Amino acid sequence: MKVRFLGTGTSTGNPEIGCRCEVCTSTDEKDRRFRSSILIEIDGKHILIDCGPDFRMQILEVFKTDSFEKWDGVLITHEHYDHVGGLDDLRPFCRNEAVDIYAEDYVVRTIKSRISYVFEEHKYPGLPNIRISPVPNKSFSIKGIEINPVRLMHGKLPIFGYRIGKLAYLTDLKTIPDEEYAKLEDLEVLIINALRESEHISHETIDDALKNIERIKPARAYLTHVSHHFGLHEKRQKMLPDHVFIAYDGLEIYV
Repeated sequence: MKVRFLGTGTSTGNPEIGCRCEVCTSTDEKDRRFRSSILIEIDGKHILIDCGPDFRMQILEVFKTDSFEKWDGVLITHEHYDHVGGLDDLRPFCRNEAVDIYAEDYVVRTIKSRISYVFEEHKYPGLPNIRISPVPNKSFSIKGIEINPVRLMHGKLPIFGYRIGKLAYLTDLKTIPDEEYAKLEDLEVLIINALRESEHISHETIDDALKNIERIKPARAYLTHVSHHFGLHEKRQKMLPDHVFIAYDGLEIYV
């Protein structure tokens, strides 16, 4: 399994518009972050997790060195704009067949409401051909690939993370219900959000993420969905345990 980080930033991206802090003015490319999303490739199949407003630029970066004609599935964690704002840009992948999107039921309803023109019976020519399906809180498969949703709490909002094989992608969480930790045993790679040092109402802090990494015990962990308050990439990396890494846009790992 190959995983490419398409984006690793929070909802405002890095740099944040108008900010002149040391992170937002950094010349290190690792401090420049699109909104969070990953591309997973397994046996020639391609799965996207989240499709935010930077998707077009993200996929153009991928296609500088690689290309493919279709998505085998798009998994959505929740309905916030930084995770679904790029769905219309799936158009080029819809020319030959529908793109299958998977999200839990309330997210399906929200997406259909926000981009209702995509789901009209008589659509305007050229619109995305999207087939969206509700996901229950139990294992299901996409083209023979087992997908295990993991319930997370984004503050008071229930959302999904996803486990695929030895990989788990947990973004935007504040807490993990105790009963969900059993789904996270024996991981090779854990990708988890770590917004900043200071407390936040609906996201983990860096310390919160490190405590969850210690409890889950993956072989490797990658921090994502970080804000400009997270600090400079290279400086913060030196402060982390040896098996914990800060993800950055364009990073590719193998699981």
